[in-house]
Amino acid sequence: MSGGATAAGTRAYRDALSGLPVEHFRTLDGLVVSSIGLGTYLGEEDDATDRSYEAAIVEAVALGSNLLDTAINYRAQRSERALGAALRRLAASGTASREQLVVCTKAGYLPFDGYPPIDPAAYFRDTYVRPGILAPADIVAGCHAMTPRFLADQLARSRRNLGVEHLDVVYLHNPETQLGAVAREEFRARLRAAFVQLEAEVAAGRVGRYGVATWHGLRRPPSARDHLALAELVAAAREAGGADHHLRVVQLPYNLAMPEAYTDATQVVDDKLVPVLEAAARFGLAVVASASILQGQLSLRLPRAVDAALPGLDTPAQRALQFVRSTPGVTAALVGMARPEHVRENLRVARLPPAPAGVDSLLGRR
Repeated sequence: MSGGATAAGTRAYRDALSGLPVEHFRTLDGLVVSSIGLGTYLGEEDDATDRSYEAAIVEAVALGSNLLDTAINYRAQRSERALGAALRRLAASGTASREQLVVCTKAGYLPFDGYPPIDPAAYFRDTYVRPGILAPADIVAGCHAMTPRFLADQLARSRRNLGVEHLDVVYLHNPETQLGAVAREEFRARLRAAFVQLEAEVAAGRVGRYGVATWHGLRRPPSARDHLALAELVAAAREAGGADHHLRVVQLPYNLAMPEAYTDATQVVDDKLVPVLEAAARFGLAVVASASILQGQLSLRLPRAVDAALPGLDTPAQRALQFVRSTPGVTAALVGMARPEHVRENLRVARLPPAPAGVDSLLGRR
């Protein structure tokens, strides 16, 4: 599929869903994105799950979610391929065009191909080391790399998996993994080299913008070995791409059980410690929240205080999503949705405006 998401295309998607509150849609680097995005992390590596994801994605786009998130390592590349099948189905049916949908993927973890091999080490050696894509020293923790040649290889594979010529958002996937094996100065050098490659991908028209998707890194205090500093990320992007660099978004877990992005001061900005959401706003970065319902754990039961603070919803999963998308500074809440019935339940939240007062009543600021 040619082209990628555009400002005009994503506005047209929003305008076609005029029955949803305007606050359901946000801006991510000029693109209009839904405040609830569909994630594709969980599930078995089998054909049935592929078909279920494809159906769920089609349902989500029809109901108001145009932010579609995946990664090359999710389900051994099968999640990317299921998303690609859904994109073709949506285009063929006239439900949504490529220009209306924001396709996001990640690179960093060495992926399997279709299923976990019997000998992962041998698979990685034969697929990446022997062809010269990676040197053994490039791989940390037996599974992670972010060298320029590896990133170029991965993004080419992702485009083939998805059947697109352009990736709207590419995240460097959990770069803090590298800090378990290399010194901080070596990490900075690897980060700069990765951003140089991502800037080259943008210049070539293969990528629209890039970001960093993290788990621990942005939530750790500056004293932690695996701490990621937004100021350091932005500095590396400026070195790689100048003042007009294309680092535009970060992703990290945020939910009722993991509120650190809003409550904990882990980032230094102008010699002051502030929470991630505040720091990201200062640096002009969009924030996409992952694990919004904590991989289903927050869909079972929540304290009664949550029900009172976030009224008008029927299920714990809906309230958990409303909490995340209502938090000031959050652009979108990602939720894994592998079945159409989950899509229908979760996207009922899109019919309500956000409730930031409910977030403050539950958390306040520590």
